[in-house]
Amino acid sequence: MLYAILCYNDEASVFAWTKEEDAAVMGRLNVVHEKWEAKGKLKPSLRLLPTSAATTLRKKDNEVLDGPYAETKEQLLGFYIIEVDNLEEGLEFARELTAANPGGAYELRPIMLYNPGSPVEAR
Repeated sequence: MLYAILCYNDEASVFAWTKEEDAAVMGRLNVVHEKWEAKGKLKPSLRLLPTSAATTLRKKDNEVLDGPYAETKEQLLGFYIIEVDNLEEGLEFARELTAANPGGAYELRPIMLYNPGSPVEAR
């Protein structure tokens, strides 16, 4: 079953990390990534730029706004696509992410439709 793991955290805290703190968190996360990738369970994963880089198009009057859709305490900072046997296995993955990354929350949501599209070149 495919799940999206949506990664929320306090953006101000995360982007205030030093380069060393960020590298340490990413190093711990990469250990988790490599383990699940070796199992064939990890699909695309993304780390998003800050919400200050977001643009929102609202349906009403095609209004374009700077910034994210919602102003909240925790922001969507990234997500994973995983293919696991069941929710419990997905929760196991999320628990490992939680242990590697301080703060925040991980929301697991079953995927109804997945269109992998074309690979994106690394930038």
